[in-house]
Order: sequence, then structure tokens, then C-alpha cells
Amino acid sequence: MKKVNGIAAAVALALFALAAWSGGTGLAQQEGPAAKAGEKLDQFGRKVKKSLDRAEGAVREGFHKTRDSVHSMGVAARIYGRLHWDKALNTSNLNVKVEEGVATISGSVPTAEARTKAVTLTAETVGVNRVIDELTIPASQADAPASRSR
Repeated sequence: MKKVNGIAAAVALALFALAAWSGGTGLAQQEGPAAKAGEKLDQFGRKVKKSLDRAEGAVREGFHKTRDSVHSMGVAARIYGRLHWDKALNTSNLNVKVEEGVATISGSVPTAEARTKAVTLTAETVGVNRVIDELTIPASQADAPASRSR
């Protein structure tokens, strides 16, 4: 950004210097060419400014997209960590996708309790605003009573 501002300042300084030089000659013959040159420089300066404004907008937009992407990756990593270290879920095949605070979890879990646990852990993760549950329970486990182990 400092480089862009420096270029804009240099162009403005050059335009100012040319305007001062052409205005101070006092020769009627040189006013025509100097005025034309000044107008050309003004046009060039406007084009440069317009280009710099577009470049600034593109850089700003790219920065925001990158920041959001990095933030989303951090949230997904936190969710994966929480799900992986939970004893009821560490053998489950889970996928997590996070976009703008919305976490989608998919895959297979062994029981309804494990499904509830996965959704709860995901919802309680910092950076998650909403959870979309696309988890499945194998048909053989869906109807079976929950096992109680010590």
C-alpha cells in the first residue's frame, strides 16, 4: 500500500512541477503546447489513479477472501481435534467443512449418542455459528440399543 501511495505522490508531484513550469514561462507561443502537455498529463494522472483504485480494491478483496479462508481452516482444525480426541468418536469416519461460521459434518458414527455428541462438540467450538448435520448411523446400529461399557 505504501508503494501505491508513493507512486501516486510521485505522479502528482510531476504534474504539479509541469504545471508550475509551464505557467511561469510567460511566452505566448509555449502556452499552447504547454497547455496540451498539461492536459495529457492530467489525463494520464486520472488513468493512473483509476488503475490504482482498481488495484487497491482487488488487493483488499483478495485479502478478505484469504483471511476468511484461513479463519475457516482454523475452525475446521479445532472441530477435527475435538471430534478425534473424544472416545465415542475417535474411530468414526468424519468430514468437516466450514464456511463463514457454518460447519457441515458428514460421515458415519456408530450410535445415535455418538451423533449427538459430534453435533454438540461441533456447535460448541469457537467460530461455529451453525451446524449442518449430515451424519449417518449404520443400519445395523441404528435400531440396536446403546451398549454400556465401563
